[in-house]
Amino acid sequence: MKHLVIVESPSKSKTIAKYLGKDYIVTSSKGHIRDLSKSGKDRLGIDLENDYKPKYSIPRDKKETVKELKEYVKKADFVYLATDPDREGEAISWHLAQVLGIDMDQDNRIVFHEITKNAVTNALKHPRKIDQNLVKSQETRRVLDRIIGFKLSKLLQRKIKSKSAGRVQSVALRLICEKEAEIRAFVPEEYWKINAFFNKDKIDFEAELAKYQNKKVAIKNGEEAQSIYDALSKEFTVEKLTKSVKKRNSKAPFITSTLQQEASSKLGFKARRTMSIAQRLYEGVDLGTETVGLITYMRTDSIRLAPEFVSSAMGYIEEKYGKNYVGKVKVSKKTENVQDAHEAIRPTSIYRTPESIKDRLTDEQYKLYSLIYARAIASLMAAASMDATSVVLDNNGYKFNASGSVLKFDGYLRAYGAYEKASNELLPELSEGEVLESKKIEKTQHFTKPPARYTEAKLIKTLEELGIGRPSTYATIIDTIVSRDYVEMENRQFKPTESGELTNSKLVEFFDDIINVEYTAKMENELDEIAKGEDTYVHAISSFEDKFEPLLENAYEKMPKIEPKKTGEKCPVCGGDLVVRKGRYGEFVACSNYPECKYVKKDPNDRTGEPSGDICPNCGAPMIYKRGRFGEFIACSNYPECKTILKDKNDVTNQETGEKCPKCGSPMVYKKGRWGPFEACSNYPKCKYIKPKPKKAKKKKEEDE
Repeated sequence: MKHLVIVESPSKSKTIAKYLGKDYIVTSSKGHIRDLSKSGKDRLGIDLENDYKPKYSIPRDKKETVKELKEYVKKADFVYLATDPDREGEAISWHLAQVLGIDMDQDNRIVFHEITKNAVTNALKHPRKIDQNLVKSQETRRVLDRIIGFKLSKLLQRKIKSKSAGRVQSVALRLICEKEAEIRAFVPEEYWKINAFFNKDKIDFEAELAKYQNKKVAIKNGEEAQSIYDALSKEFTVEKLTKSVKKRNSKAPFITSTLQQEASSKLGFKARRTMSIAQRLYEGVDLGTETVGLITYMRTDSIRLAPEFVSSAMGYIEEKYGKNYVGKVKVSKKTENVQDAHEAIRPTSIYRTPESIKDRLTDEQYKLYSLIYARAIASLMAAASMDATSVVLDNNGYKFNASGSVLKFDGYLRAYGAYEKASNELLPELSEGEVLESKKIEKTQHFTKPPARYTEAKLIKTLEELGIGRPSTYATIIDTIVSRDYVEMENRQFKPTESGELTNSKLVEFFDDIINVEYTAKMENELDEIAKGEDTYVHAISSFEDKFEPLLENAYEKMPKIEPKKTGEKCPVCGGDLVVRKGRYGEFVACSNYPECKYVKKDPNDRTGEPSGDICPNCGAPMIYKRGRFGEFIACSNYPECKTILKDKNDVTNQETGEKCPKCGSPMVYKKGRWGPFEACSNYPKCKYIKPKPKKAKKKKEEDE
């Protein structure tokens, strides 16, 4: 063996191995091979007395991987580190070099933003040294997160029984809680609208009252509305007619945040799901004739497109749609914090259309790839244009507005029309001075509405706009605040729980100087400066510690400890008060004198340990009720000698549904997952088709927003 290439993902290693000859061995580290240890003061894994030097350890589940990698390195003449093209990937390469004894003075770091044969072989021709500034930036982020996460979480657990806090997750929680406070404080205000309805040349249209004597009309109650209504006649005069051509430009190709937002709103995918599917598309898909990465790297904040892709895409647009559909390359107006060495998320080949490879993709992969493909090609297409008409109608000094638009040239919508509609709102031919008679005039009562809660897409957009977190962190942020039970989903919107609001209120009260939007964004800028060599790890950590430690000491001293809620009952074992506690399976009642007294009151609905009435079919012992992470089940009382579990009589897992898989024709069966039952192909893992769940009918929108 001459050359060893180490990547992060096993599936990526399989794809790349097919591109390289017999002189190369491609293997994977399976992600990070080491992390901060949990040793030293407060188990931080950081030497606080020696310039905050991190202490790293290899997790138990990675020791075998490291052992295998060392054997590969021993036999190799040269090692290439080909981890992901971002700061985290750079740090993983650095950890690999340190643990495996790879010389970091050599040019052994290679980077590619797409997994295609040309990209990989070209990267091998241009190796470089590991970028120590990028490594330090990532290390600073990890250490800051460890300090805040461990120290703040310990405080909150001790004082208010909250599960955790974090540098970025707590700011996201704060945004959600502040939005909820706005909603509670909102007082609806009454207002009225007056609309006139017309029909001319068999075209219905309406106009809304806007002004009176050149002043905007604001109707606050029914009496005012009635007064105006009584002053109107049936006849309206066309006072002003304006015709124009309006253009609608295409949006830039996807970056991580916009992909997550659009996949959420258009496909109903959660951020975590979107990134998981995108990862698979990036790492490589077997197309029969080749295994190739279908999209470029999916963690990016740059909208830049490679000149080679732009050239081929514009040629494709001209050939498929016509020369007048060719547009211009989007240029980013945002330069701060953008890593422009990256590209936008795009297909690796414009000629690899979604339809041409549909039978090689799962349903979810096809949907996401189609969205990415359409957005990339649309970004290089000409603007759509509409003939727009606006009309001002006069009725006794009251001015009514009407407008209409007709799509004149579909432009980029030719490719992106499935995700972005352009509706025609027709107006009949009108002329200034023309008198129209209304079919009816209507006055309607309305009330202002409170601000909407954050959806996942809106929260990601807000975090991005505020400079909170980075492309790779949004899905994790959301997962964390949901899994910690700080927020819950209500109509696909985030609503803080009681625990979430309590946690946020205490963080705002005692840590407002650091758990806020401005300071968190400032820290992100510091990390960018370290990546550029303009700041140092020690300075960033020490500056934070100087600000954080006094706040922490004050909180330990002054934050009141919330005692468990008493039930009013006494412990039958020691006579102490019984209190409500929280466990991994929910609330339970136990003695307040724990750990001296470990009495737990049994839930009357909990049948754990009781006979089920069944006999074990394997050993003949009685079967009893037990409880696990998925709820109650029936198991042999002779455990662990006998591990028999009876199947739930109502469990239809692996039973056929009566339908056939639309992708391979195999029978569909029922399956059970962590989110509940679902229907999938019985030919798994060869076919990974999952039947989409029917969408709930959308509630009819009210007239005003």
